[in-house]
Amino acid sequence: MSAKINPLANPKGANKVCELCEEPAYIQCTKCFVTFYCGREHQDDDWIAIHQKVCQLLIPVRTPVPYYTLEAEREQHCTQILERQKLLMEISQMVAEKKLFEKRHKESLPAALLSLRSAMDIYGTSGVQLVPAYLLLAEANIGLGNLSPAEQYLTWADWTVVRTPDCSRTVRNKLHRCMGRLFIVKGNLEEALFHLANDIYYASEEYGQDSIVTCGGYFLMADVFFKQGKMDIVNSLYTEVANTWHSHLSKLLEKHIENTITPEESFDEAQQAEADQMLRSMLDVPDGCPEQQPDQSAALAHSLGMLWLLDKDPAKALEFGKRALLYSQLVPDCSLTEPIQRLLQLAEEDLNAANKGWPELPHYPSAHTENQKST
Repeated sequence: MSAKINPLANPKGANKVCELCEEPAYIQCTKCFVTFYCGREHQDDDWIAIHQKVCQLLIPVRTPVPYYTLEAEREQHCTQILERQKLLMEISQMVAEKKLFEKRHKESLPAALLSLRSAMDIYGTSGVQLVPAYLLLAEANIGLGNLSPAEQYLTWADWTVVRTPDCSRTVRNKLHRCMGRLFIVKGNLEEALFHLANDIYYASEEYGQDSIVTCGGYFLMADVFFKQGKMDIVNSLYTEVANTWHSHLSKLLEKHIENTITPEESFDEAQQAEADQMLRSMLDVPDGCPEQQPDQSAALAHSLGMLWLLDKDPAKALEFGKRALLYSQLVPDCSLTEPIQRLLQLAEEDLNAANKGWPELPHYPSAHTENQKST
């Protein structure tokens, strides 16, 4: 997978540097021949993090432009390269986000770096489109405890936003959320609350107060109040987050059953990881937090079951569905009992079909569902 190169043998002005640290390169990837590393350790890190997903995509992007005699051919080539660069940026950004939600901060760094380089190739070195990559790099370094580089990336992101008066609310919301994370780690809880309040404001303006995007800010704010010992506020925020996710996933499951779910409504890998991390952390109550009521635990476990059924993992859906059913049995006249039993039935059908090697069967509305609609 790698071959040695001699830096002294490089053509004049064609220095090869490591993909991760930009030190002189001594080996290259033999699958694409356009990516270089200072040593095997960095090559392995990059391969695990992102390179195995984009190795072949890098070849046309990093290969010298061939000579074309016709202008139309040159324009077509430039268009194709631009499309590949945008695809590289999207893939690397999604992978970095997914690994961050999974707490794999070291693995997220190479993907975030590739996202930044791709954005620079497309938009230049000062475009607001670089901000998401800066924030990914900042968050990865926060997770690793490297606060100095994290602050540097956040400074660049903040300065770019300041210089862009028409910057979108989505970018501003992400910037304040990352700033909030930094100040939580630094222990400056009041400053963290300030930025998270701004995060929630911009997210509410863009997506609405009951959006799953907005509730990410509530979830982080609950962490701040937990550190301050304000458990009543923590419980209130957790309830808001749990209800928002449960409502959203219930609607998605209905559309999935009716086969009307659109690609825009489906979760990508990063959103799936975010939802799983958030719901699990609320279901598994941290030490020092008051024990949850069974009805909220049932809603959280039911949400996780729906999440994994939508992600085509019926085994996990069944696991969380059974857990939700146990919690619901502790609540008199629990309104979730029937939806949970329905989830278990759907998960068992998918699991049986998968075990028998059959294609996944479409879910048709039950008679109960049809009666509800008719009324």
